[in-house]
Amino acid sequence: MRKEADKARILLVEDSASLAAVYMNYLDADGHHTEAVDNGAEALAHLETQTPDIVLLDLHLPDMSGMDILKHINECDIDCAVIIITAYGSIDTAVEAMRYGAVDFIAKPFDATRLRVTVNNVLDKRRLSNMVISYQQTFERDRFHGFVGASMPMQAIYRIIECAAPSKATVFITGESGTGKELCAEAIHRESPRHNKAFIALNCAAIPRDLMESEIFGHVKGAFTGASAQRDGAATRADGGTLFLDEICEMDLDLQSKLLRFIQTGQFQRVGDSTEEQVDIRIICATNRDPLNEVRAGRFREDLYYRLNVIPINLPPLRERGDDVLVIARVMLRQMSAEEGKGFHDLSPLVAAALAGYPWPGNVRELQNIIRNVIVLNDSEQVGFDMLPEQIRQSVNRPDDAVNELSAGMARSLSDVTLPAEPVTTTGVRPLWVEEKEIIERAIDLCNDNIPKAAALLEISASTIYRKRAAWDKAGVIQNGVAGQV
Repeated sequence: MRKEADKARILLVEDSASLAAVYMNYLDADGHHTEAVDNGAEALAHLETQTPDIVLLDLHLPDMSGMDILKHINECDIDCAVIIITAYGSIDTAVEAMRYGAVDFIAKPFDATRLRVTVNNVLDKRRLSNMVISYQQTFERDRFHGFVGASMPMQAIYRIIECAAPSKATVFITGESGTGKELCAEAIHRESPRHNKAFIALNCAAIPRDLMESEIFGHVKGAFTGASAQRDGAATRADGGTLFLDEICEMDLDLQSKLLRFIQTGQFQRVGDSTEEQVDIRIICATNRDPLNEVRAGRFREDLYYRLNVIPINLPPLRERGDDVLVIARVMLRQMSAEEGKGFHDLSPLVAAALAGYPWPGNVRELQNIIRNVIVLNDSEQVGFDMLPEQIRQSVNRPDDAVNELSAGMARSLSDVTLPAEPVTTTGVRPLWVEEKEIIERAIDLCNDNIPKAAALLEISASTIYRKRAAWDKAGVIQNGVAGQV
């Protein structure tokens, strides 16, 4: 008997009552839930109200051809696997059935073993397919809370956040300025069981050192000049939730020792008070410096570093995120254009190439400022190259010449470039993929191997180029193998 998860809902379409009984007996022995109909009309009516996992379909029915039912399933995109069963098996019939979506073909007569193996194979393939779809939905996201981007580095970050969020362990986020460290901390909080409690963020670099302890732990009335009333600190306000300490390497060494004790015990004293308070908070901290270098330089306590660095997250700079820069730019463009009442909808190919090739020292924050600058100072449906700030335009080496050279190179690739190793017909006409390969590879060469830039100038996605190159490599292996056998 198969596990419940391995059982299938099967619709058997067979006009012979005796054969239907035999097949159902085979399937019922494996624990599947099988229903049988003996004509095409009943099969179509069944499919209107229910979607089985598998349809065992006889091609020769009293009122219609089983191929018509198969075509109906294919045209209506009904999510079921179809196995053809017929006494009139032939290669041509099998090929036609496969073209309309049949997953297997069984010629009568067949025994219980053949039927069971076929059904089990189909179920295994469906489970694997569902796992792949689930994986893609989980790990190939282009949005995650406030993040935008589908690059592999960001997929890894999303996964770490999801794994870390349910825990109480401290998280240490590192990364260059503008990579989204506070966004990451907020995502962890929203994914955690504390999401309905407070998220309190403090920037340690923006608060004077003599006020930092009060900001974190609070103070009582008269604790220092200007303390005219008792005040709750971030630790009290974050009770039950999350406390995010940004730029923690800016914290004074004396306060670092108090923070270490607070993290270990959950207890603290307000400034000027001798009474200890107990809170339950999750600590997340961040820095744009290398914390280990700060430890070696004596500016950051080693014991605090190791207490905080339970779950490290290093956010990748924008220049290492591939196509994400253009995805983010287009999302920001539409959002800010709507906010400012402008008509921008997209980037010109040359602007896309310029953004893809720029190193982005200020990361996403710099990109955000540039898009805002363009929208505020201009109005059009498309961002033109002359609208970009000077530092972006200067980073592109003679853009007009580059575009002209790329166009000329593509024209030459279509006319006079030959690849002896590629297949050529007797008419001199080469397959479309070969011509396409020439154009894309010439674009990559002209862009100094900068694939995102080449993709932007060709007005396609960089992921398309990567996918096509993998297909070409595979085709080359196949061709070489064939050539070696001839």
